Amino acid sequence: MTASRVCSFSELEQDAALRVVVDGVPIAVVRDGNDEVHAIGDVCTHGDISLSEGFVEGDTLECWAHGSAFSLRTGKPLNLPAYEPVPVYAVQIDGDDVLIDPNVKKEI
Repeated sequence: MTASRVCSFSELEQDAALRVVVDGVPIAVVRDGNDEVHAIGDVCTHGDISLSEGFVEGDTLECWAHGSAFSLRTGKPLNLPAYEPVPVYAVQIDGDDVLIDPNVKKEI
């Protein structure tokens, strides 16, 4: 499988998440304050909540429902109640296109 275009870089707001679905896999795409683009699983491992509706702060994405924050770099939860990580996907930028393959996990 090859990476799919999920959005343009210019569509991503800084310090905000965008929900995309690639091959049936929900992914939260985040452009952080340093203009780095991250892609993590969009489902909170604590409560089956869409993480893309949460809050971006630094290199974390916080679930709006119960407050668990996940590292955008590793997918690991940084506080309770979540204790299971979310997947982290490799992101490619090609010109203004953001590409993600949900079958390729980011090397951590």
